[in-house]
Amino acid sequence: MGRERLSRKLDFLRERQEKALVCYLMAGYPDLESSLQAFRSVLKSGADILEIGFPFSDPVADGITIQHAHEEALKRGTKFKDILYISSTLRQEFPDIPFILMTYYNPMFKIGLERFCHLAKENGIDGFIVPDLPPEESEELGSYTQKYQLSLILLASPTSSERRLKLICNHTDLLTYFISITGTTGAREDLPLERLKENIRRYRENCQKPVVVGFGVSKGEHARAIGEFSDGVVVGSALVKLAGERNIEDLSKKVKELKSSLKLCPKV
Repeated sequence: MGRERLSRKLDFLRERQEKALVCYLMAGYPDLESSLQAFRSVLKSGADILEIGFPFSDPVADGITIQHAHEEALKRGTKFKDILYISSTLRQEFPDIPFILMTYYNPMFKIGLERFCHLAKENGIDGFIVPDLPPEESEELGSYTQKYQLSLILLASPTSSERRLKLICNHTDLLTYFISITGTTGAREDLPLERLKENIRRYRENCQKPVVVGFGVSKGEHARAIGEFSDGVVVGSALVKLAGERNIEDLSKKVKELKSSLKLCPKV
């Protein structure tokens, strides 16, 4: 199904005037079976889109919590086949929820872009977020994601010019991931909401595709505030921390808190 599953989910949320909750966890952290349990928990608790982290040795976009998860997953020998095991297992249980793989470009390149896309599609992955892939260099991967009906979701940031936002819009598929702040991932107490609101307004002037906001989002109040002017939020570090502690009960509670906050967003 691939990108069609993501397209259907976005249409479904739009019809319900509801904002998307994108939940990120690291495959293989704190170990393979525990990560599978954590993924299952967030899916049961209200995640609209699941973002599966592919452990990598040099995760330049990630802050300390997710860096640690990368390191621990790699120490335990987590490989692409393990990610495929997680996605194919969960796909049987959650046929309608889009799975997006967040991976740096190097693992894709090493495995081979076409082979990577083929195996991902066969095992229930619907698309990719590649944080170190600029739009100018995305065409080759984009040709394979189109061939296998997968989504390639590009990132925009507060420093993206209007020209660059248009370029990102031309190459991203179905959805854009807007980084809330300059810097790395990580849960934060406060976010620059007024500045972020202005950035999303500027994005919408240059691109009509839906946009979700990530980096720093960790609380229901963040989700509600950002949901007022975006199409959803991405939450990672706050969930990864709980998964690493094997705290499945609080992980479930956090996802429910975030999703209920997004349902309370004013309709825009």
